[in-house]
Amino acid sequence: MSDVPLLGVEEEFHVVDLESRRAAPEVDALLAQLDGAEFAPELQRSLVETNTPVCGTLDELRGNLTRLRARLESVAEPLGLGVVAAGTVPLAEAGGDAVSAGARYEKMQHEYQLLVREQHICGAQVHVDVPDRDLAVQVVRRVAPYLPILLAISASSPYWNGRDSGYASFRSMVWSRWPTAGPPAHVETAEDYDALVADLIASGTISDPGMVYFDIRPSAHLPTVELRVCDACPDVDDVVLIAGLFRALVGKAREDTEAGLPLPDSRHELLRAASWRAARSGLEGDLVDLVGPTLVSPPLLIGSLVDQLRPQLEELGDWEQVLELSQATLVRGSAAARQRRAFGRRGELADVVDVLLAGTQGRTPEAEPPATVPCTPGLLVGYHRDGGERAAFDEAVSEGGTVLPHYGWLFRTLDRLGPRGMAAAQSALHTEQRARGVTFRVDDESERLFPLDLVPRIITAEDWAGLTAGLAQRLRALEAFLRDVYGERRIVADRVVPAAVVDGAPGRSRSGRLVPADAVRVAVAGVDLVRDRADHWYVLEDNLRVPSGIGYSLISRRLIRSAMPDLEAPAGVVGVESVPDALRAALISATEPDAAGHDDVAVLSAGPSDSAFFEHRLLAGRMGVPLVTPRDLQVGEDGVHLVSSGARRRLSALYRRLDERELLTAKGADLRPIGRALQNAVARGTVALLNALGNGVADDKLVYAYVPQMIDYYLGEDVLLDNVPTYPCVDPDRRAEVLDRLDELVLKPVDGYGGQGIVIGPQASRSELAELAEAVRADPAAWVAQDVVQLSTHPTFTDGRLEPRAVDLRAFVFQSREGERTNVEVAPAALSRMAPADSMIVNSSRGGGAKDTWILR
Repeated sequence: MSDVPLLGVEEEFHVVDLESRRAAPEVDALLAQLDGAEFAPELQRSLVETNTPVCGTLDELRGNLTRLRARLESVAEPLGLGVVAAGTVPLAEAGGDAVSAGARYEKMQHEYQLLVREQHICGAQVHVDVPDRDLAVQVVRRVAPYLPILLAISASSPYWNGRDSGYASFRSMVWSRWPTAGPPAHVETAEDYDALVADLIASGTISDPGMVYFDIRPSAHLPTVELRVCDACPDVDDVVLIAGLFRALVGKAREDTEAGLPLPDSRHELLRAASWRAARSGLEGDLVDLVGPTLVSPPLLIGSLVDQLRPQLEELGDWEQVLELSQATLVRGSAAARQRRAFGRRGELADVVDVLLAGTQGRTPEAEPPATVPCTPGLLVGYHRDGGERAAFDEAVSEGGTVLPHYGWLFRTLDRLGPRGMAAAQSALHTEQRARGVTFRVDDESERLFPLDLVPRIITAEDWAGLTAGLAQRLRALEAFLRDVYGERRIVADRVVPAAVVDGAPGRSRSGRLVPADAVRVAVAGVDLVRDRADHWYVLEDNLRVPSGIGYSLISRRLIRSAMPDLEAPAGVVGVESVPDALRAALISATEPDAAGHDDVAVLSAGPSDSAFFEHRLLAGRMGVPLVTPRDLQVGEDGVHLVSSGARRRLSALYRRLDERELLTAKGADLRPIGRALQNAVARGTVALLNALGNGVADDKLVYAYVPQMIDYYLGEDVLLDNVPTYPCVDPDRRAEVLDRLDELVLKPVDGYGGQGIVIGPQASRSELAELAEAVRADPAAWVAQDVVQLSTHPTFTDGRLEPRAVDLRAFVFQSREGERTNVEVAPAALSRMAPADSMIVNSSRGGGAKDTWILR
């Protein structure tokens, strides 16, 4: 681009009465005081349009947009009116007889009837200079596949006629009814385009070229290409972002045309489908990537687009501004989501209009405190049916049946859905899971859908801050313990942890001694947390070998958004999109940074037979790394290689997702066991295996009891996250106490997993307790006991209503090496697991399920 293309924006606004917050057909009163060169009427007398001057920079554009909005407000406010930039305004009576005067508008009303009467919608149109009309037609075709992304950024119209439409941009649905609305025509020259317009006029479908309402078109009255797909945006930042991206897209399209590159072959039907998806989801659900096509999360798709346009943005001087605006928009979410959050505070559409009025003028609205929401009769009837002093602490519903304030907005949405709406959402969820293959397997059973509940769990910023500090501390101590017990064994020599506990640990392995001394042994930890009746958090279990669940925590967010798009997350929810990149970075950090191919990593799985194979595929795909099985590997003195189609590719790190014993006995590409060769490769440092072999010595139920002592011994710090009080049965004094209190305690096998073998004393029969006592006496080292923790509960949708179910939280901690330092990062994704009715065992293998978990900043 030798010359910087100029640009301009036409914005449409709703006029509203400041007292009633309803759309007001009073535009004539405004226009009487405004400059006709910059302000104009629209089809409805409750709408007004502004036109910026031609601008050369985004800063100049921002200044003009802000100036015109301020001028509108200065005229409107003395008249008791306000202006709203949004696709729709919630309080408007679509279908009323308030069409603007003029022969053209009167003709349109006669011809198109209800379409005209319901045209209470506003858009933002961006013009970019393309003086040559043949070139303009080519640019239109090349830019069209990217328009759904711009629509999603602009989405600001969830409400229609006083009701939530379920869409992020319902304006798009209203607009799509016009006969020429939608993706542009497949023409390649200006002559073809003009002939098409002439045919449309001759057919009586439209009356003039200005009624060609394609999502993008050569302008009917200016030497520009015009973007028409977007909603009007409350935030000027979003308009500037869209204008910056569109100008860069036009620039790239011009370059591709001049270079003779072929036109994209995007089918009209797919373009419409992608636009529909953007209108449905906004930035809160998946979008269609037309290269595939496939569903992709908005941060990935928008980030990819910005990166792709970097050369054009840099040449225009827009790179830093567009990058910053795109990141801020993704954090802020769509205007549609912000409107739904405003409604959720008190259930008042007037609050939504207030947010739009403030946003249009660049003000931050005064936030109303969340209201306490009364019991929802259809969903919460009998919720606290057990009651009494033994009732668990419920995280969302008070003992009196009111919803706690930070869940208020969520329950207002659930109340609108009601039992039938939630049942329909549950059916949609299961359909989406089948389509995506979100399954798991228990032992030798056939695959089943991953059990996911509709009601998300919220972790407050205060809770998360405390958990993050405690989790990081715990992982630092456990990493130090692993290095020590496979090295000098100082903690044993100093009698902090008994030698019998370490040497008798079922997960202790000779392979642990082969790991290089400076290597990170726990790249990914899964730590299970619970909170009790007093709202106190405890660590229940550490998982340092092959912790699962992180992939399910990522897909849960997307599934719930898809099944219930109008269930918007509250402000400040931490996104999970960065988690795969953080995991990949942790894996790469274990390799030698100067070595060739140091970033060649792979996910190592047992294959489709693994119960969590879906998760393995998901994480490999999100990280952009291969998914391999032992049969794909060739291990020799020169390292570990992926063998595929006769080619060999060296791998520097393997993210291990199968059991140590299974891995060491597995056969490689040459059909020989790879165990010894792999151990040698780890010892030589030619491959990093993560998590490391031998980590099981640090995460069994007996060693768990000594983690507080590890924190004191290695770190010299006070414990931030408590253990559940634990009694090792191998200790004679503790064993005697446990046998006396079997009916009060929880007994766990030291090497148990997945909830297997657990006996909850208060729920056990006399015969079960007698058998348990014999097992403890026969092999005390195989058992530990813990106090019963009355797990907190959370509303769970089942059988047409909400019921309290016990929950825990699996948090994920990444460790990476940076020089001689080990960095610890708590991932902003966690998996809430829920128990079946009348149970406290949350494992999915025992009938439990999971919830999407929303962590607040």
